[in-house]
Amino acid sequence: MKIFGKWDPAEVEVADPSVKGYMNLDAKAVMHSGGKHAKQQFKKSEQHILERLVNKMMRTERNTGKKLKVYGIVEDAFDIIAKRTKENPLTVLAKAISNAGPREEVVRLKYGGITVPKAVDTSPQRRVDTALMFIAKGAHAASFKKTKKADAALADEIIAAANRDVKSYAINHRDSVERVAKAAR
Repeated sequence: MKIFGKWDPAEVEVADPSVKGYMNLDAKAVMHSGGKHAKQQFKKSEQHILERLVNKMMRTERNTGKKLKVYGIVEDAFDIIAKRTKENPLTVLAKAISNAGPREEVVRLKYGGITVPKAVDTSPQRRVDTALMFIAKGAHAASFKKTKKADAALADEIIAAANRDVKSYAINHRDSVERVAKAAR
């Protein structure tokens, strides 16, 4: 089964071994699961990565609950990615998620009445979630009240994150999160 009838997920290879188990690219996965993965904490790893991206894109106030509209945006963005990079868009998305997920974050610990920041390693599940959130926020920021359409903004964000471009919202925020964590060591 091909994604959107065009791209084969079998040819996608995730290079980052830490997030490989948390990015479901299986062709047999349902693209619209109806929330059946929301019952347990780690069941969302069984959800197809495109559905997770669509769910993150629906968080903005303009697209809340409009899943078919967001699927159209993602499909058009994948067409743009395929045209620009001459690669499978799922491969580009996998690279973007691997690059945009922060490896280290900060937690706040309380000792008495004092709050102390402490750097911790980020779990692979959280890396994938955070990367998808950064990509979706970057696409929204680039298209909201701008002349750029949402599908072009999403395609630009995914391509920039896959190439580790500093102009990317996702890479920029990942760097800032890791910089704060480095200072809190």
